[in-house]
Amino acid sequence: MRVLHPALKVFDRLPVGERLFVRARLFSAPLDELARRVEGTRVLDVGCGHGVLCALMAFGFPERQVVGVDPDPRKIDWARASVGRLPNARFEAVTHEALAEREPGAFDAVTVADVLYLLPPEAWTGFLATCRQLLAPKGLLVLKEAEDDGSWRAQKALWQERLMVGLGRTRASGGLGFLPRARTSEALRGAGFSVEEVVPLGRGYSTPHVLFVARSV
Repeated sequence: MRVLHPALKVFDRLPVGERLFVRARLFSAPLDELARRVEGTRVLDVGCGHGVLCALMAFGFPERQVVGVDPDPRKIDWARASVGRLPNARFEAVTHEALAEREPGAFDAVTVADVLYLLPPEAWTGFLATCRQLLAPKGLLVLKEAEDDGSWRAQKALWQERLMVGLGRTRASGGLGFLPRARTSEALRGAGFSVEEVVPLGRGYSTPHVLFVARSV
């Protein structure tokens, strides 16, 4: 049984439906593994949603400034009402492309959790290249995606995500699907990253999660 992370306390002010969504997000994906690999004092979470990963990275780290961006203003409102109450977290309803134009090279680390699958595969490298623009030299990218490993878990996860899109909880951006981990590594290298770690994290979950740790070169 997973223990509730103390960072969840920041979501207590949200309506019950949003609190349940946040808990489901934290229990269904190994976001704590991403948070543990983050380094530096200025961190960006791209596609932050309600700010669950931002909470893990900001809570208990007062020296760290965490920024979350998401194009969905509804989710940013929930993030501001919860994690945004921490003095070292801020949120913007903006795309990471717009932020890269305004703040290139501003971050020591960028995290991306379950975003690429919403894009068509041909857009993955471009998306990741923009993440690289946001990083300082030798900056760290910490990425988590589900992989298409041909298992029932991949099919279950895809069905689940289709349901979330249908319910309006998630917004697809021209695609909806997973790739094998080798294809994701290829997209990272094509975007100018050196891949340092590829770690399967599906054990104990019903989704084939994979963690990628990469550095800009």
